[in-house]
Amino acid sequence: MNEVKVPNGNEKIKIELTMKEAIALTGIRFNQQPELLIEAKKKLMHTIEENKKMNIH
Repeated sequence: MNEVKVPNGNEKIKIELTMKEAIALTGIRFNQQPELLIEAKKKLMHTIEENKKMNIH
């Protein structure tokens, strides 16, 4: 089994999500608002990317 290594993997990040976006990330589906999951993932990935950039410098 391969081990995944994440530099600064225990570092805490802050991300601002609506309650519905947070719930959508857990796997609950909002059939009337499928964009909730997409937006939540975009916010999460953006925050991770920004955090990586800050740690490179």
